[in-house]
Amino acid sequence: MDVARVLHANGGAKEITYAKNSSAQKQVLSLTKPFVEEALHDYFGGTHIPDKMVIADLGCSSGPNALIPASEIIDTVHGQCQKLGRRSPEFMVFLNDLPGNDFNDIFTSLQPDFFSKRREDEQCRVAGVPGSFYGRLFLSRSLHFVHSSSSLHWLSQIPSGLDAKNGPMQNKGNIYITKTSTKTVMNTYKQQFKTDFNLFLKSRAEEMVSGGRMLLTFMGRMFDDPTTKEGFNHHMEMIAQSLMNMVSEGIIPEEKVDCFNLPCYVACTEEVKDIVENEGSFVMNRLESMQVDVVDCEGDNVLLSRGERVARMVRAMLESILGYHFGMELMDDLFTRYVDVVNSYLQTANYKFTVFVLSLTRQ
Repeated sequence: MDVARVLHANGGAKEITYAKNSSAQKQVLSLTKPFVEEALHDYFGGTHIPDKMVIADLGCSSGPNALIPASEIIDTVHGQCQKLGRRSPEFMVFLNDLPGNDFNDIFTSLQPDFFSKRREDEQCRVAGVPGSFYGRLFLSRSLHFVHSSSSLHWLSQIPSGLDAKNGPMQNKGNIYITKTSTKTVMNTYKQQFKTDFNLFLKSRAEEMVSGGRMLLTFMGRMFDDPTTKEGFNHHMEMIAQSLMNMVSEGIIPEEKVDCFNLPCYVACTEEVKDIVENEGSFVMNRLESMQVDVVDCEGDNVLLSRGERVARMVRAMLESILGYHFGMELMDDLFTRYVDVVNSYLQTANYKFTVFVLSLTRQ
């Protein structure tokens, strides 16, 4: 499976779009705003302020959240420059995501929602950069500030060795790591994350100026054991359960589930620390975790059951890759079953997931 081609959040105008079902990701942006401001204040605490500032938002997706980071970064820099009695730099903002992302939605919203809020003395240009951030995207030593939210838990590919084309199926009945997964499956996922995150850091190190800042937020886990039933893990088990219900009714062949593994990994803090320290290009200023309740929402979704809210959020993120493998015609059935499973689970539990906030400085 070509993950870079297949994986993308739902775009367009239908109800199950990322734009209409991303309030949890908006919560993450709100909670991490102080960390963005801290990184920028530290960066501009010195005497040098560049005449031109280049910002990259990696994994920007689409919808109303896509321009929030850029707006907040520009506003923070402008405020800091005013305090220092300096003129604000010109801004170049690069919005990056995989080629299947709905970039048209982003650029349609630029006028008037984005540029009308900019002050006359804030010169700002915005460009889209389609492509995987697991590799080079920008010119050498050109970026001053890199931001990424709710993206780095996605892998560049299905972990090597778990793709059915590369050998026997090793994670039968599962689509991610569970208690029934073998050590081989766990280690394969861990190694793929290590390879990808290391490449991400190396690529950004080549693209960033010395002293540049990077603020990353992505899903993680609180415990060393990757099979612990935390938010993300448990809900991937519930999707697998829904798929296996369809198998039992003859709707999906069992081997179709057995050969599917999500290209995603939620790491623990020690794994993240080890990769950053061993790669060596960045100083780690912060690595913190927070809990986000994905049942909290806004807009029309408040009228839905708690299970429907969660299912819409998950479907907006995963439908492209699940539909590619199992068939888009089965997605309504799958997520109807998933709603029932989630509603049952939420009768006795809350659905919170762990988010890591990682602040780095380019050495």
